Amino acid sequence: MKIFHGINNANIARGTVLTFGVFDGLHLGHQRIIKTVVERAKVCEAVSTVITFDPHPRAVLHPENAPPLLQTLDQRLAAFEFFGIQQTIVINFNKEFASIEAEEFLRKIIYERLQAKEVYLGKGFAFGKNRRGNIDLLKKVAAELGFFADEVDEVNLRGQRISSSKIRELLMQGRVNLARRMLGRPYGVEGEVIHGQKRGAKIGFPTANLQLFNRVIPKYGVYATATLIDGKWHRSITNVGIRPTFSQSGEVSIETHVFDFEDNLYNRCLRVRFLHRIRDERKFNGIEDLREQIKKDICRAIRYFSRKGVKNNLNLI
Repeated sequence: MKIFHGINNANIARGTVLTFGVFDGLHLGHQRIIKTVVERAKVCEAVSTVITFDPHPRAVLHPENAPPLLQTLDQRLAAFEFFGIQQTIVINFNKEFASIEAEEFLRKIIYERLQAKEVYLGKGFAFGKNRRGNIDLLKKVAAELGFFADEVDEVNLRGQRISSSKIRELLMQGRVNLARRMLGRPYGVEGEVIHGQKRGAKIGFPTANLQLFNRVIPKYGVYATATLIDGKWHRSITNVGIRPTFSQSGEVSIETHVFDFEDNLYNRCLRVRFLHRIRDERKFNGIEDLREQIKKDICRAIRYFSRKGVKNNLNLI
């Protein structure tokens, strides 16, 4: 996949089937849009293209209400490539870009610059200055200029519309199983392994302490997780929280104990995906109580991993 930062690069391919938006999380609703673009591009012999915005528009226009993002930009770009997009254009969203009228954006960028053959948007998506652009305007301009435009139906689960905001809400509630169903994969974070207090090693359960790149983390607690190391997924257990047994600082930490793994992980980047919530985080009376609870947590995680569906899919995560 080719990635361009800005719309003025001379190497940007024209003759496209495209979509545009933030696409934070690349959940099942986003995936339906992306798959539509990829499939239609093959039919039209065009270049499948995504225009995405960074930072999130609300971070520029309404920073007090800006959502924490489920993915970093690099993670989002990797997901576009995974789903078959050939070209991604990253537009730096600033107040100057926000001032462009929706129709001007469609005429000058979508039609003249990218020579779109077909354009697909998610249901209810708004764009352009003051969010005046919508599917009706897009279809009107498309009819005038001679390209096709359509709206992609939303995806629902349990009667609820799948959205990035809903997934954030589920993660904050610790409901990683339902979040996984909306994402189409387990929710994951990435981070660099940093030096900690080595308390885990002292009590027999060494942990990798992650300095996260992601801003969204699940509700404090203990989770069965999968950790990617050197291209292979390993069974693991992860604590998210403030370590109340040892610390009163309130500083949030992500600590992962990887089963049957002893190599040095310091300064390496790990990916951790949350599969199943085991329990809430709580304060223990001392190290012995904590050690016994960790043993119980690991036993619960092992029982989870032994389930047929989990065992068969672990290396496909």
